Amino acid sequence: MKKLSSILFVLLFAAVSVAGLSSFSSYSPEYFEGKWAVTVKDTPQGTATIPMRFETKDGKTMGYFVEDPSGTEKPMSSVSISGDVLTGYFNIQGYDVYISLKKVDEESAAGSLMDMFTAEAKKMK
Repeated sequence: MKKLSSILFVLLFAAVSVAGLSSFSSYSPEYFEGKWAVTVKDTPQGTATIPMRFETKDGKTMGYFVEDPSGTEKPMSSVSISGDVLTGYFNIQGYDVYISLKKVDEESAAGSLMDMFTAEAKKMK
């Protein structure tokens, strides 16, 4: 009986390990690279679309955004990718904010700004 319970324990552990590993997928920074149109909904100033761009150089991901109609890109203060979520920190209109985006499909991502406002991102061509 003890041998049977040991075998069942090993099989259960193996099944849980395989299930856990298959549900964990690691995304490379390349998914987020390029230009994105990020729409943030229902802010106090209304719905806004913020053009953003991400690039990875020497293993470090950097982000840029456009704040005003001049089209001038401003660098984000930091960008990190953990699992399949990109988080970027930046100052826009005098506010220090962060945005989190998670892959939805090959052309879109979704998340939030400051964990309060819904954000939807579409890759720009």
